[in-house]
Amino acid sequence: MKITALGFGHEEHPLLGWRVRDVASGTEGNLMAVVLEETVTRSGPRWTRRAYIRPVAGGRELSTGVGNIEALGAPD
Repeated sequence: MKITALGFGHEEHPLLGWRVRDVASGTEGNLMAVVLEETVTRSGPRWTRRAYIRPVAGGRELSTGVGNIEALGAPD
């Protein structure tokens, strides 16, 4: 998969705007962003890809690993 940078660490993703589920928490919502983020660890910095999901019921966006998202339906 080719990764396209959109600025500010944001990346293009085929499910942006789609209804998705975070398999780790069971939260369902719309995929709002995929971001390449630096995480500080004891062994030094590490880069991770995080997905941001806006819950259907509202509230704060949830972040999870990109590998934890599964598509539920096309964009609204």
